[in-house]
Amino acid sequence: MTSSTWILFALVGGAILVAGAVALARRRQQQRSGRLLQADLPSRPGMPLRSPRFRLAGRPDELRMLPDGRWVPVELKRRRSPREGPPRSHRVQIAAYCLLVEETTGRAPPFGLLRYGDGGEFRIEWTPDLRQYVLDLRAEMAAPYDGRALPSRGRCSGCAWRASCDRSAV
Repeated sequence: MTSSTWILFALVGGAILVAGAVALARRRQQQRSGRLLQADLPSRPGMPLRSPRFRLAGRPDELRMLPDGRWVPVELKRRRSPREGPPRSHRVQIAAYCLLVEETTGRAPPFGLLRYGDGGEFRIEWTPDLRQYVLDLRAEMAAPYDGRALPSRGRCSGCAWRASCDRSAV
């Protein structure tokens, strides 16, 4: 055999190994986070989850089904994984999806997943305390606005009213 034949065999063998590793990684992910039920794609939006009782609706980026039949909501974030863990807004978003899954299926999900662009993943356990937190937050949102504003640099820096606002953080 010539050296070019050996190189060809090595390349083909390497490609087969890589394909096998990718398939194995995919299978392990499915075992850990469930089989993909639906993905919310721009070309084909997923089914929205609705709760008339709580007047909530949302569409997670993915819905996965565990072997026991329970659904798991997955939210994909493009940014890098935060070192200090997911921000409160991301945790609240996945918790709201967990509540919607519970309302839609009649079965509480064991957790929700936050996946970040760099491959980082955070599993947010769906506990009675987190459920109550989402319900309390929802009740607070349903209350009439009391006029409070919490200034922040990010919010205030782009606000058209900041020059005349008495609460500006900038």
